Parts: sequence; structure tokens; C-alpha cells
Amino acid sequence: MRAGDPQAAADSCERSLKKFPGDANLLCLSARANIALRNLDLAKSRIEEAIRLFPDFAIGHETLGDLMLIQGRPEVGRKAYEQAMRLDPTQTTIHDKIDRAQQLEKVLADQKASVPAAPAPQRRIAFEAEMSKAAKLHDDGDPKAAEAIYREILTKDPDHVEAARLLAGIAADIKHYRDAEVFLRKALTTAPGYVRAWADLSTVQNKMGKMDDSLASARKVVELAPDKAPSHMLYASALGQAGKHQEAIRSFADALELSPDLAGAFCATGHHQKTLGLTDDAIASYRRAIAIQATHAEAYWSLANLKTFRFEDAEVEAMEQLLRNGELPDESKSQVHNALGLEYESRGDFARAFSNFAACNSIRRQSESYDPVNTESTYGRVIELFDHEFFAKNSGVEETAITPILVVGLPRSGSTLIEQILASHSKVDGTHELSDLSRVIQDKRRQKRNRLQFPQQLADLNPNGWAALGRAYIESTELFRGDAPFFIDKNPNNFVFAGVLRLAIPNVRIINAMRHPMDSCFGSFKQLFVSGQPFTYDLTEVGEYYLQYRRLMDHWHDVLPGFVLDVHYEEVVADLDTQVRRILDYCNLPFEEACLRFHETDRAVKTASSEQVRRPIYSSSVNLWRNYEEHLETLVHILEPLLRDRPEDELPSAPAQGGRT
Repeated sequence: MRAGDPQAAADSCERSLKKFPGDANLLCLSARANIALRNLDLAKSRIEEAIRLFPDFAIGHETLGDLMLIQGRPEVGRKAYEQAMRLDPTQTTIHDKIDRAQQLEKVLADQKASVPAAPAPQRRIAFEAEMSKAAKLHDDGDPKAAEAIYREILTKDPDHVEAARLLAGIAADIKHYRDAEVFLRKALTTAPGYVRAWADLSTVQNKMGKMDDSLASARKVVELAPDKAPSHMLYASALGQAGKHQEAIRSFADALELSPDLAGAFCATGHHQKTLGLTDDAIASYRRAIAIQATHAEAYWSLANLKTFRFEDAEVEAMEQLLRNGELPDESKSQVHNALGLEYESRGDFARAFSNFAACNSIRRQSESYDPVNTESTYGRVIELFDHEFFAKNSGVEETAITPILVVGLPRSGSTLIEQILASHSKVDGTHELSDLSRVIQDKRRQKRNRLQFPQQLADLNPNGWAALGRAYIESTELFRGDAPFFIDKNPNNFVFAGVLRLAIPNVRIINAMRHPMDSCFGSFKQLFVSGQPFTYDLTEVGEYYLQYRRLMDHWHDVLPGFVLDVHYEEVVADLDTQVRRILDYCNLPFEEACLRFHETDRAVKTASSEQVRRPIYSSSVNLWRNYEEHLETLVHILEPLLRDRPEDELPSAPAQGGRT
């Protein structure tokens, strides 16, 4: 279906249904394929069978709604979508489909109320058909064809609100957020009370980093629809993205007053409580989400992701039962497998833990887009451009008044610990994993209107251009900072931008969080990330990525000696005092005792290590990979060039045999 071949999908479903008759997912996928093929009677029978067998299966009702819209019955479709939302409130994309159904209902109502001879109904009939066709094309995986139809509609009727909103959605899907914002503002000029357009605008503005605007748009949604729980959930989400976690919790509470059984609202509340260090409250919220919706896999995963939490035996059995039932969507399966992996690891059952980590990653890798060749070629271009001569030619930018401290490296390599140590200093503002740097660099590319790949779009900048880029980054992070002269940006992937930072902000400090290569790679492999880090779900890919990361870091050390500080997790654990003083000296910060008592610092921590850095220093994570060594032969083989020079007590028990798998 995703590849645009509904006939092959339909045939595959037919074969599979002979082996697994009555499977809810197969029935619904068969229905979707037959809708695309316009075999509507067969699609209808498949949906009816799915709903008869599984009346609480939300996807069945959603698919029924899709069919009803295609058949020109938007009122029935809307009711089906609303039932799907009641059964699974976490599927917020169904809001779009409800809005589409309501729009078509309005079109039909206008048509019936109009005088037959009037031109407007005729135009609306054409638009209704065109809108339905565009929606189908989009659902079938052809957004370009849908975009062409929406643009044609807007050519005929520039005030067509829904066409503008859906066109904005297509632009947002390909990360053309500026275009999406223009379309949405156009729609809202025509229809200032259109709640869904305000909601979409808030989301787009959030993606653009325009947090104040995003909050204002979300507040408008609450003003227009104060009696709808999703309005308050959207506002809560915008508050959380802006770092206003206490306010986000209150807004989720407002949503729950209106709809007490919103499992997603309890789970989201738990995320913010976790970030603030309210661990007991977070655990209670996650468990409440599970009590409301037994299949709420995200809540199980979030509990495990606290790292310091331990499940009761009954909860472990409940997760195992969810996997045995076989009805979970893939994302939920990966979350349950990861939660079980972490739990079995805490119980010392490493074989079962690895089995679950591997199952989780096998599922997740299918939905990730990662090209290791592109990584290697990108880093090659960076190394080629940022050489000694390039730095000599482009130096001369003045230091900024604010000094960013970037903590980079591979995920799960101790970066959050370093961040917490520094954030405990009175002259340093802690933030979180900011995306501002990459966004500012992409904005520079769009401003130049070129299609050059990174970093070539920056090759012709002069010192004024580099200074402007640095100022844009400092200004964009202002929302997340206080008044301190230093602030932390802990985004591990920013190591690729070290050369950019040296030229744009000469006084920047970059700390490279390092760990034993095996612990670093396996730590990433067993962590299920909310988004990003697509290279971490395959042992071969994470190992090869690590080699490329070290290749680039070696280059920075060569062309910019002393510019980046390597900090090894094992050394921090072994001698906290010495390493804290070393880090502070590098940052030109005076020593403060609070940095040694980092676990007492009261601040929001968003990452997977949030609970771990609220504990005193511990060494149980050092050499954790040895518990899984029998499963890591592939990784040992890939990392062999880096492992051969390490002390004997840090080497694998036996050299890797054979090639990569």
C-alpha cells in the first residue's frame, strides 16, 4: 500500500486471510486496498466482518469512516471516526478525518439549501468531488497528485479554506513549514474561527521553533473550543515544547476534567512529571493510563524508561500477554518489547532481555529511514571542506556575549550526566536537546535558495555571514535560556557542526561525551528513542555509525587542536572531583561545589537518563555490554579497529569470528 500498489496488497491479504481467517488487521488492510481499487462492496464486507468480530477495534471504525467518505456519506463517516476516537483517543490524526467529514457535510448541506440554478452549488459539487479525489490520492501515498488538485481548487476559489489547510498539511509533511504557515494563515484570514486550522498552525509553528507563536495559536484553539478536551491537550503540548512543564500538567488536567478516560492525557502528564523529577506522580499517571486502556503500550515503555523503576510480576505478565495476543500495532509492539528488555535486564535475565531488545529493534527499523552510505559521504564532505586552509580564511568573527556549551557524542554515552554537572553551576543555564542549530543552518540554505548539500551551502560565507549564523542560533535559543552567561545545548548529533560553530561562535565550548565503544553502541541499541537516531536499531549500522563518528571527531582534533574536550564516562565515574574540575576549567568556569552534588540540582531533564542523573554517581553501567557479549559478535567485529588498542581488561573475551551479519 505504501509503495502505491493496492492490487498487490489486496492479493497478499487474500492469501493471508486463508491462513488467518478473521484477523482484524488483515481484514482492515484488505478493505483499504479494495477501497483504493474501487471494489467498494468487497471493502464494505471486510469492514463489517472486522467490526462484527472486534467491535472495540478502533481501526475498523476508522476504515469504515474512510469508505463512507468515498461513498459520499460524510455524516455516517464522521460518526465512525468519532467512535474510533472514543476507542483509541491517542490516534490524533483521526481529528483530520473528522474535520474532513464535517467539511463535506457542510458542502452537502449548502448544496441542498441552494437554488438549483445558482452557480455556487455547481462549483461546490465540483470541489466536493475534487476534494474527495485529492483526499484519496493523499491517503494512497500520492501527495503530489493531491497537491496539484488542491492548488487547482485554490486557483478557482482562492478562499477555499479546506483546500488551503490540506495543502498546508502536505507542505508540513515534507518539512516545508514556511509554506505551510503561509497556507494556514491564508485559510484563517478567510475563516478566523476555523479551530482545526489554528491547531495545525500551532503545530507548524512549533516545528519552526516559533514557540511564542505556537503557544498563541494553541491558546486560540482553547478560546474557540474550550469544551473540547483535544483543545487543552494541544495547548498542553505546546506548553511542554516551550519548557513550561508545570503549566502543561495543569492544561492536561483541564482536558481530563472534560474527558476523564483519556489514557493519552495521563501518559503525557506522566512525561512532564518525569521531566520535573516528580517520579512517584509520573508512575501513578502511567499506571492510570494503563488502567484505562490495557493496550496503552507507551505507558509501559515510559515506566521502563524511568530506568530506576521495576515492574511487578503481574505487570510483566500483562505485557507478555499483549504480545501473545498479536493485535498490537507495530509501534506498540516495539514499546512493549523494549520495556520487557529493560525489566529482564534489571532482573539479570540477559538472554531474555537481548531477545526483547532485538525484537523491538527489528520492528522499529522497518519504519526508519537510514542510509549509512549517506552518513559516510556527508562526513566526507565535511572533512573535505573544513580543512586548515578553510578555517584560516574564515576566521575573525567576534566572540558572542553568551557562551554556548554543546555536549555531543553518541546517545547513551554520559552526555546527560555532563549536562547535569554543568547545569548545577550558577553561571550556566541548563536547557535540553535543542534542534535550533540544525534548523538555523537549514534556514541559511533556504535563504540562499540553493539545493547544495550540507556543508557546501556554507562554503561561500564570509566572516559577516558566519557571524550572522551565530547570532541567529543564539537568538533562537533565547526562549530556553535564563540570564546566565553560559548555556548548555545537549544534542548528541551536533558533533557534525563543530566546524560551523568554530567559525560562527569562536568562544563556543564543545564537550564530546565518550564511553567504551561497546557500551556506547550497545547502550544506543537497547534504547528506544521517541524519534531520531535511526542508526541505532541494527548492530551493524550502529557500529558503522560509531566508526564514522570517531572519524569525524578525529578530524576536528586534527584541524582544531584543543577545541573539543573529550570526557570519558568511565573516568567521571571513577574520579568525579578531578573530571568536574577539568570540565569547568575547559569552560572557563570557576569551581563550584554544587557541580559535585549534581544529583541535588532541581531542574527539568527531558532525556531517557532523567532519573539516573538525580542519583549520586554510580558505576553499575560500566562494562554492562559484557553481560550480552555472546550476542554482540557482529558489533565486536565492526569495532575491532578501535578495540585492539584498548587495555586488555576492556577487550572482548575472544576475538570476533567471521564477517558481518
